[in-house]
Amino acid sequence: MRREDVGPLLQRAADRLPEPDLADAAWAEGVATRRRRRRSILVGLVVVVLIALVAAIGVGASSGNKADFVPPTTPPTDPNDIAPAGQIAGIDYWMAPPPGSERFLDRLETPLGDRLQLPDKVRSLSDQRIDRIAAVVLLKRGGGYEPLLLGSDSSWSLADVQLVAIANGSPLSPGTVSPDGHMAAFPQPGELVTVDASTAEVTHYDVPTEDLRSVSWLGDAQRVLVSGPGVAYRVLVGEGGFGEGALVKISGTSDPEDVTAPFRLDAGAVMRYLVSGQWMMDSALALPVRRWVGQTFSSDNAAARLFVADDLPQVPTRVSQPQVVAAISTLRTLPSRLLVLGEPGAAPPTTGIGPADRQAVREPGCCSVLGWYDDNTPLLEVQGWVLAWDLYSGRVRRVTELAVDGLAIGPGVRP
Repeated sequence: MRREDVGPLLQRAADRLPEPDLADAAWAEGVATRRRRRRSILVGLVVVVLIALVAAIGVGASSGNKADFVPPTTPPTDPNDIAPAGQIAGIDYWMAPPPGSERFLDRLETPLGDRLQLPDKVRSLSDQRIDRIAAVVLLKRGGGYEPLLLGSDSSWSLADVQLVAIANGSPLSPGTVSPDGHMAAFPQPGELVTVDASTAEVTHYDVPTEDLRSVSWLGDAQRVLVSGPGVAYRVLVGEGGFGEGALVKISGTSDPEDVTAPFRLDAGAVMRYLVSGQWMMDSALALPVRRWVGQTFSSDNAAARLFVADDLPQVPTRVSQPQVVAAISTLRTLPSRLLVLGEPGAAPPTTGIGPADRQAVREPGCCSVLGWYDDNTPLLEVQGWVLAWDLYSGRVRRVTELAVDGLAIGPGVRP
């Protein structure tokens, strides 16, 4: 056979073969491929489940007696925390350190220093301006007063304004300092006087009442509540809203120090200040209050004020009437707390370095709330001392010893 004969022979043989159906072949191959993929996926899932089961069994077996792998049911507590002494009116209370022991308490560092006293030398506020006021005291000269402002850097400045006495004496109100620490406000007969610590500007606002005794700032630091017995006004000292009057009469009470915002602790209730100048009951109180003392100061989650209590079965007293700092939560999810100021014990308290200072009876009206160091730490004045009470740990610390008459605290107290 010749090479050239092979081609025609193959052609004739191919003509006798049936033509293949390529569409059927392609469909059959596709079905087979799909089945192989399904089997692969199913096998993969089975392998993953088996691996997870083996891992779970291994972890359970290895952690059978190891508590480290089990999260604690309650967070750990600080060993320095103090447990409450009991409850008054369903609220947990703590006992404050006894009189005379203040000097030996742990100290909270502030610009007030270890002992707050009048400075020997002081510069004019116009020469040394203050960004954030930590405290205000009054320098008495003749029959008048001059405001001394303490900055957050512990520097003193003297405001160039002469204040006169008011009906109850010193014109220094516990609520003198604005929430932003820039201004101080003073009640005067027939007017409100403000001092801008950042510019040294002094401004007088006429008020149609001679007997003014207390001031309290609104949270926006643009408005001041100024009050006397049975009368109160809202004074606009910054930018107001459209059509807002510079002076608006609001609801007053017989006690000028009741008039505070955004809350006030009053007889049987927590009252919320409204923009209309009225107060609305925020929640009821069932505390054994004989009378409230000083102003109410509010943080982001609580309002604090001191009250003289009726006789307390939980805290029997021999020579004084119980006084209690009430920190009442303004949030439903957080608890309220009480701090009872005790009286001198039968024997002077002792410390690790010797006996404490002379014990003094804490007479009603001796003590009051001064403000807040932070949202969880109210500051209070207790016969010659400023103390700080940590609401969460229950601890009471000393802030400063007072060698001045009268003190107003500002946000600059927290450096």
